[in-house]
Amino acid sequence: MKNLLITLIVLLLPQFSFAQNPEWIVYTAWNSGIPNNEVLFVSIDNIGNKWIGSANGLTKFIGSFWQTYNTSNSGLPNNNVFPIAIDNDGIIWIGTWGGGLVKYDGTNWTVYNEANSGIPDNIIWSIAIDANNNKWIGTAFGGMAKYNGSNCTVYNTSNSVLRVNYVKAMCIDNSGNLWVGTAGGLAKFDGVDWTLFDSSIYDDVETIAIDNEGNKWIGFALSGLAKFDGINWFYFNSSNSGLLFGSIKTIGIDESNNKWIGTLGGLFKFDDINWDYYYSANSGLLANEITSIAFDSFGNKWIGTWGGGLVTYNQGGVVGIKYNVEEKLPSSYLLSQNYPNPFNPTTKISYSIPEREFVSLKVFDI
Repeated sequence: MKNLLITLIVLLLPQFSFAQNPEWIVYTAWNSGIPNNEVLFVSIDNIGNKWIGSANGLTKFIGSFWQTYNTSNSGLPNNNVFPIAIDNDGIIWIGTWGGGLVKYDGTNWTVYNEANSGIPDNIIWSIAIDANNNKWIGTAFGGMAKYNGSNCTVYNTSNSVLRVNYVKAMCIDNSGNLWVGTAGGLAKFDGVDWTLFDSSIYDDVETIAIDNEGNKWIGFALSGLAKFDGINWFYFNSSNSGLLFGSIKTIGIDESNNKWIGTLGGLFKFDDINWDYYYSANSGLLANEITSIAFDSFGNKWIGTWGGGLVTYNQGGVVGIKYNVEEKLPSSYLLSQNYPNPFNPTTKISYSIPEREFVSLKVFDI
């Protein structure tokens, strides 16, 4: 047995919520029904249910009720749940890492995978749903597919302008055009023709959002944020803006057209002039890696974090939900599944201990 990675010596802060500002509510595995503190995705349906994806399945949260679905108590084929989308009929569509696409109508579970459908890959990175209720599915290695309820049509590097078959980001504009992130830029598909828009950055597109004026906001894996107005590209990074980190994980746009940008180092709000920065030292966030953000009808922001659970934020106070969560320490040691797995080319390992102390973490090649 040999050392694979260097030994890490860290001062670990226990993962629990201290006395909470009513502007911030923190839900962790220690004070709520979420199965772990590594939240991968958050989506909100038409009646206000929150759907939370993690490496331990799918969790539904409404009011004070939590229900987790996993491979042992539901039709989920895989517990790694990342993208979650709600269609025009209120049906939940779930992407898994290795189990394909799952449809859940509140009673029945239906699985679509390489073996039983035209989906080109069982690792689902992104889902978008258009006005005609077509599902657009982005995969890790097979490009993307359109599912119209009965048939799948596959688009990849051989029959489209996609430069790579890794499709992690998709978004649909008000005209019904599909925007797809591809290495170095954006691809637009109007249902017939593809158009490629090159940026000056050749980097993987992690996330796309469209603001109230139709501008496309693109988050890159390493190269910061870009705005595309249909003609021109504008770039934001640590050298020319208040965006301090280049690894963008998620972008959300609220009703006031504010851009909320989740990064490896915290959450940023941009109103087209000013930047606000929220992180563990100045807010209710327990962890700085922001994985997902969604907005409810009250204007609350639901923020998924890697290692810090689920967080709700609203300036001036969270509205419409209870925030008297129980505060307690972990009762035992916990070592969570590394993410991503396998290493790609690095990985993250989250763990919790019942008290503050120095910890030595070693990884071995067995």
